[in-house]
Amino acid sequence: MATFSYSAVNTAGKTIKGTIDAENHQQVVQRLRDQKYTVLDVSRPSSATKRKSGMKASFGKMKLQSLVVFSRQFSTMLDAGISILRCLDILEGQCKDPILRVAIAAVKDDVKGGHTLTDALAKHPNVFNKLYVNMVKAAEAGGIIGPILDRVSGFLEKEQEIRTKIKGAMMYPVMVLIFAGVMVAVLMTFVLPKFKEIFVSMNVQMPATTAFLFAMSDFFRHNWYAVIGIPVVVFVAIRLYGRTPKGRFNLDTVKLKAPVVGDLISKMSIARFARTLGTLISSGVPMLRALEIVSETSGNTVITKAILDARSSIREGQKISAPLIASGQFPSMVTQMIDVGEETGRISEMLVKVADFFDQEVDATVKGLTSMIEPMLIVMMGVLVGFIAISVMSPIFKLVSSLS
Repeated sequence: MATFSYSAVNTAGKTIKGTIDAENHQQVVQRLRDQKYTVLDVSRPSSATKRKSGMKASFGKMKLQSLVVFSRQFSTMLDAGISILRCLDILEGQCKDPILRVAIAAVKDDVKGGHTLTDALAKHPNVFNKLYVNMVKAAEAGGIIGPILDRVSGFLEKEQEIRTKIKGAMMYPVMVLIFAGVMVAVLMTFVLPKFKEIFVSMNVQMPATTAFLFAMSDFFRHNWYAVIGIPVVVFVAIRLYGRTPKGRFNLDTVKLKAPVVGDLISKMSIARFARTLGTLISSGVPMLRALEIVSETSGNTVITKAILDARSSIREGQKISAPLIASGQFPSMVTQMIDVGEETGRISEMLVKVADFFDQEVDATVKGLTSMIEPMLIVMMGVLVGFIAISVMSPIFKLVSSLS
């Protein structure tokens, strides 16, 4: 069986392109005509194109937006009564993300071969995580795949919204810091050495600040490899330490206790915990299994430990709220609402409300950080530029006064 590329016009008059596996050219044309497509072109990709596509799918990274669109379209088509195989075939042809398109093609082949949709999705953990797979598993058991996929889409959209807000808030500070770093590097390497040569040649007595600045410039020029290498080595060492269980736990603890940023990370973790657990429970996933999935997708080992303790507590017949309170990572408002939800049997609704509240808190915290970081960066740039200007101008004033 070979892979063919095709372009065709669907019943809505839209030109679509995609790939399809078939024995020969005629089989591709027949399958497209069976789908009421008007075939424009069918060709077999060259080996170079296949290698390029394979490399892109292997080494690239799937965008979360692509998975959101896939889930939303999949849900809509299933609700319209279209079969799963037909949905996957259409989605494969419309998908522009190379990694997701390869995964959809593999899922379609597995489903065609008799596998359940859950088993087919589980073979691609880099595309469909455990949360996604288990929600689909619960949906297949209840026969409500369409509504559950719609719920998954809403969950993923919330995740993407939070990521977009944080990236947008960090864009300005990062650009300013990069510009400041480049400016300081140019001054230290090219500008300050020229001033030093002038001052030394004219025997100008340099103030302490100027001497310190020129010493920094000399160190930067003669030890630039250390200036660049030391931060890289420290970064790599932290990353390697973070890969060990103890190291990751310690680093996650530091993140949660960090000033200002720790509060943001904590709120994001609580929002993700509440939304994920609420979505899983409302989708029919058992509580113990739901807590296991949430612990694996929390993104912070400190929060993970608290969730696993809660899971053990439930297994022993106790409430979920007690170990969450004992962990010290969850505010009393969260544990009280979970406690009320357990007593009333509406825990999923309470968790969704908690998630909505903390999403708003995250939004407010990000805006507060942005409004605080911008003036701090301006002050920092002003102090840096002022220090360099005063350090350079002081000897010039002395030189002018001595000449006069």
